Amino acid sequence: MLDFNTLAEFSRANCVGICAFLVPANLLATLLTMILTALHRPSSQVWQAAGIASLLALVMVMHVYTWFMIGVVMAPTYILLSLAITCGLANLAAILWQRHYSYTLSLSKNT
Repeated sequence: MLDFNTLAEFSRANCVGICAFLVPANLLATLLTMILTALHRPSSQVWQAAGIASLLALVMVMHVYTWFMIGVVMAPTYILLSLAITCGLANLAAILWQRHYSYTLSLSKNT
């Protein structure tokens, strides 16, 4: 069975390594989602990239919450949390924009 206390302790003990991976991974995955959306790639590709980027953002939020659980309230925790939320919102905006664009494109082809 999964022990969340042990998982949270692992997250805090390996913070530098986790953040060194998650920050660039979040930024690159979100950038990929925006590029695929701007290039009008198929919905499946945009959704897949946004799903991976959102999963990475969720992992970063959970990592930050492990620090909040023990009372560590510092600038890096808020910066990482805002980065994760911004990446999540950017992915949501890319999906909504891509859906809107494909809907308006299909309407223009029908007329």
